[in-house]
Amino acid sequence: MPDYPVDMEMRPEVEGFFDPASNTISYIVKDPGSDACAIIDSVLDIDYAAGRITYDSADALIDAVTSRGLSLEWIIETHVHADHLSAAPYIQDKLGGKIGTGARIMEVQETFGKIFNEGTEFQRDGSQFDALFEDGDRYEIGGMSAFAISTPGHTPACMVHVIGDAAFAGDTLFMPDGGSARADFPGGDAGELYDSIQKVLALPEAMRLFICHDYGPGGRAIAWETNIGAQREANIHVGGGKTREEFIKFRTERDAQLAMPKLIIPSLQVNMRAGEIPTDETGNPVLKVPVNGL
Repeated sequence: MPDYPVDMEMRPEVEGFFDPASNTISYIVKDPGSDACAIIDSVLDIDYAAGRITYDSADALIDAVTSRGLSLEWIIETHVHADHLSAAPYIQDKLGGKIGTGARIMEVQETFGKIFNEGTEFQRDGSQFDALFEDGDRYEIGGMSAFAISTPGHTPACMVHVIGDAAFAGDTLFMPDGGSARADFPGGDAGELYDSIQKVLALPEAMRLFICHDYGPGGRAIAWETNIGAQREANIHVGGGKTREEFIKFRTERDAQLAMPKLIIPSLQVNMRAGEIPTDETGNPVLKVPVNGL
C-alpha cells in the first residue's frame, strides 16, 4: 500500500443527506476549525419518464451550507455515477467551489463518448472538471488535509476520498451487509475492484467509512456510516479473508444477474460532463438513448 498521509487526529464534521429516489447519500464535510466545507456526491433530481429536471436534493445541500454560514471549497465526485445525476454545476453556480474527480475520467469519457455517439465537440480530456486527482493527490478543505485513493474496478475513475478520520467510499464498498459494487460496466473489472478494496481495508480499522448508496438489505433501516474494522471482519463480499479468486467468481456470477440501473442512460451522459446536461445544436437540453449500446 502506498504511504498515504493518514491523520486520525483530525475529525471532520460529516452530515449525510439521503435521496430515496436513487438510494444515494450525499455529504457535507466541514473543517472543525473553520467554516470551510466540501460536498461529496450531490444529486440532481430527474423524472426520467417526463424528461423533467428539478433541484430539491441539491437545494437541501445548498440550504444547509448557507444556513450554517459555511464556505464551499470543493464539490467532489467519487466517480461517474450510473444511478443518479450529479448536481455539481448547479451547486457551484450557487456557492462556488471546485469540482474534482479522478484523473481516469478520460477513459470513461472515451468509452461512453463512443457509446453515446458524441461528436468532436465533446472533450474527452477531463476539462469539464476543475481538478483531476491521481492516486495519493492531496487537497485542502480549510485547515484539513484530504487525499484521494484510486480505486478502479467499478469504473476506471473511482476514488475513495480520505479526510482526517473519515473515508468516503463512493461505490467501492457498501455497508458490511451490502458488500461491494458491481464490476460489469464498460471499463469495470472484478479483479481490479478486489485489489482496490484491499487498499481501502488497509486503512486504520477505526477510520470512519461513509458509503454512497444503501438499500436496507433484509429490511433494516437505511444506514451510511461504518468503519474499516467492521468491513474487514463482516463485509459479505470481501470480509473475513475472502480471496481474490473467490471474489472474482462471486462478483462475475452476481453481476450477470443484475439489471441495469434505471437511470444509467441519463446519468452517464450528464456525469461524464461534470453534471452538465448535453444540448442539441440549438442549445436545448437533450438526452440520447443508444439502442443495444450498453
